[in-house]
Amino acid sequence: MKKYERIKKIAKPIIKEFRLSVYLLTRNTLTRLSLIMMLLLIILAVIAPLIIPYPGDLYTDNHPQMSLQAPSAEHWFGTDELGRDIFSRIIYGVRISITTALVAILFAVSFGSLLGLIAGTIGTWVDDVIMRLSDAFLSFPPLLLAIATSAMLGPSLRNAQLSIIISWWPWYTRLLRGQAISVKEKQFVKAAQAIGTNKLRVMFRHVLPNCISPIIIQASMDMGSVILTIASLSFLGLGAQPPTPEWGLMVSTGKNYFLNAWWYGMFPGVAIFTAVLTFNLLGDGLREILDPKTRKI
Repeated sequence: MKKYERIKKIAKPIIKEFRLSVYLLTRNTLTRLSLIMMLLLIILAVIAPLIIPYPGDLYTDNHPQMSLQAPSAEHWFGTDELGRDIFSRIIYGVRISITTALVAILFAVSFGSLLGLIAGTIGTWVDDVIMRLSDAFLSFPPLLLAIATSAMLGPSLRNAQLSIIISWWPWYTRLLRGQAISVKEKQFVKAAQAIGTNKLRVMFRHVLPNCISPIIIQASMDMGSVILTIASLSFLGLGAQPPTPEWGLMVSTGKNYFLNAWWYGMFPGVAIFTAVLTFNLLGDGLREILDPKTRKI
């Protein structure tokens, strides 16, 4: 009985905080809409192979006799120069864009946050080395560095991912370092150090959990930027290669037929715009929830 009461006592504030977070996230119309759109994008990414009407048009099938047909009941978004269904390729492109951006963000966050945590907690010459290294990467605009890295590694979607990781990790390093420097001066960290707690335990048990909120906010907002960067690299021929159904690559090819087939480039462009806007609005909503300074109850 006492064990049940103790669990109930611990769970009560967690449930209360969860309900407050849900309320704050859903009370704003734009945030609520962005949450719905994000869930829809994730669902489409998961079930895309099951719902696309023309699976063969993704990679192998060509239909020259149906080249550049306007949107119709049979092909909702029209066809491309090879007669492939653009709607099927855009829906499958959700999976490519979301998974590529998510993997790039996860690696950039993990690597950058680890270095920032070490720099901010340990300090001394370790901090100097890590921060000078991150400053060297930050001296280049992220898109320019991604373009240069992709050009050096060779055009492919995987190399585009790697170039984004290389471009993005320093931002998380600086962000988490600043948070770690602030948190390690708190009394509970000082107390843990005073009783001889291992440095690794102090870093990962006491400092890191109290620095997570800004990282989550930044990562959610960066998802839109990374999707746009992936599309930009593919547009320039440095990312996905034909016949991959990637949005930026479709826009790049569609621009050549814009005067005669406006739908070719427009619908992938609308898909990019929708995804980027969704994650930007969601990031604003998460900031309102996770940042006590902007939280309004």
